[in-house]
Amino acid sequence: MENDSKINAHTKSFGVRAKKLKLTFVSGVTTVTGANFLLETVPETGELAVRILIDCGLEQGTRESEINNRKSFPYDVSSIDYLFITHAHIDHIGRVPKLVKDGFKGKIFSTQETHKLAPIMLEDSMKVFKMDQGEFEPLYDEKDIEDSMSLWHDIPYDTCTDIKGGIQVCAKDAGHILGSVMYEFTYNGKKIIFTGDLGNSPTPLLRDTAVITDATYLVMESVYGDRNHESTEERRDMLENIIEDASKRKGALIIPCFSLEKAQVLLYEINHLVEEGRVAPMPVYLDSPLAIKVTEIYRGRSRGFNEEVRQEMQKDENIFSFPRLTKIMTAEESKKLIDTPNPKIIIAGSGMSSGGRIIHHEINYLPDPNSTLLLTGYQSIGTLGRHIQDGAKTVTIFGNEVAVRANIVAIDGYSSHKDSDHLLAFVSDTRDTLKKVFVVMGEPKAALFLTQKIQDNLAVEAYHPQSGETVVLDF
Repeated sequence: MENDSKINAHTKSFGVRAKKLKLTFVSGVTTVTGANFLLETVPETGELAVRILIDCGLEQGTRESEINNRKSFPYDVSSIDYLFITHAHIDHIGRVPKLVKDGFKGKIFSTQETHKLAPIMLEDSMKVFKMDQGEFEPLYDEKDIEDSMSLWHDIPYDTCTDIKGGIQVCAKDAGHILGSVMYEFTYNGKKIIFTGDLGNSPTPLLRDTAVITDATYLVMESVYGDRNHESTEERRDMLENIIEDASKRKGALIIPCFSLEKAQVLLYEINHLVEEGRVAPMPVYLDSPLAIKVTEIYRGRSRGFNEEVRQEMQKDENIFSFPRLTKIMTAEESKKLIDTPNPKIIIAGSGMSSGGRIIHHEINYLPDPNSTLLLTGYQSIGTLGRHIQDGAKTVTIFGNEVAVRANIVAIDGYSSHKDSDHLLAFVSDTRDTLKKVFVVMGEPKAALFLTQKIQDNLAVEAYHPQSGETVVLDF
């Protein structure tokens, strides 16, 4: 195996039983992005290890992330048997074409919904690479995406499948975005669960996160491990008040938005506010070709929605549309939005203001004290969105200093991630069977807070690993 000395530099052993699995936290620790975990059997003499990857995502937010994304994988890519994808966000799939380009020839598994969403997400990411090249070359091209999709297979929810090495895998609903799953790997009668990202249930659109009650080991996210969200009622009231305030100010309401899930949730919520007469009608511009494409996939995949939304769609299929909504496809149309009268709402990508059309709108509207910037998702360290959220009075965009005079507001309740208390409740459901919880996919402060919270409140052993660390697990 390539670079074994690197990847096993921090190996720790838990116990001495004969059946073991080896788990390496390749990336996706001490940060919320770049999920990539390696699970391996520990074979008897003369046998080959079965090697499984869970997710292969982009690191995002900093120049160091861009450098890390282009490094060689610290394992022999050609020796990997399987890649299991938890969901289609780019920080979980963004390096899949690079993996294939570098020699991966195994099988890729995800739900049908993720399979449908992945190519358009990867194609959009590739376009961003090409637009923002600078000192960095694109990670992959169209052929690499095509080659990746040729290896892709569907795995249904709640159906257990046998793979090599006596391992059984089952996909459980994570409730995070359309098609998102947790993976449950059963080996020698015990289970290790990789949560991917856990949904902020109950969500406006999706089914609740599945309840896990029999995990032996848990590898779980911690994005909001140290804080809680507003309630369902509070977040909708806050959105209503922010829209009404923007109308009174006669400014623009600018919403940096993730094209996958967040855009659809906001359209659904605004649709309800308009239909219920809770907000004054004003033009809403969805300025994201990717979000428009994703919304069409959502419209055709209602089986992933909760029962209330499915019943609603039987009466009205247009749950993501309402009067005065305009979809903006071309860059020229986007540029002309500056000439449209206020008040208005512009929803555009990216969610952390790290690229895309939102940056151009921020140049135009951040200096305007009558305008409002609404943050509805997590802002990673180093991103423009994080600088704005932290109260910067000026920000640098395309080399120019831009004054921040607009009203800056945030609603954490529209996050697609569970908050601290609900993460703890998720672990509590399986506390009686757990040997250990590994807390990953969070900034150190959040991950360490949740680690301590699990230990203090549940008396369950929890651990925050380091990047590249390997542990050996008893099974």
